[in-house]
Amino acid sequence: MKTLICCAVAAVLLHITPTVTLVDRSEVVSRLLEGADRFTAREVHLSSADERRLHDAAGWTPPDDVITFYLGKHADQVEGVLVFMRVDSPHGPMEVAVGFDKAGAIRGVEVTKATVETKPWIVEALRAGLREHYRGLTSDASPAGAGTVKGKVGTMAEYMAELVDRGVAHAGAAYRLFYR
Repeated sequence: MKTLICCAVAAVLLHITPTVTLVDRSEVVSRLLEGADRFTAREVHLSSADERRLHDAAGWTPPDDVITFYLGKHADQVEGVLVFMRVDSPHGPMEVAVGFDKAGAIRGVEVTKATVETKPWIVEALRAGLREHYRGLTSDASPAGAGTVKGKVGTMAEYMAELVDRGVAHAGAAYRLFYR
């Protein structure tokens, strides 16, 4: 009984809520890699020097030192590249999918996973037009989608939009440094 109470207290203190899927990964692949009919994954295992480069560029490194790029091909030509980025917050993780076109510009952004707690805030930011800001940005651009929804949504939705910006920036740095 003591263990059960300790676990319950720890869960409350750690603010843990379950993760939910907002958009299925297969749907994201079809949206962000449109025109592709073959798909492959390319894993990049980062060395210490690579981690330093990425951290200097984006203030971030992946927790497992691996970045996975999903390539969509048609007729042996790459149509686009997709990266799933995990962004952590005190309210739990979210997963942001960023698709790049052949030229390296952002084709689209989707939030695929969130927590039960953050889902309403993320949906509010997305409905306010957050995704539209990212289309066409280059991988070295500073995403500022949160600024486009500021004043149109509540403060927690603005915060979630800032986290999406962070995920897009991380994806851009990863793409620029390790895919191109």
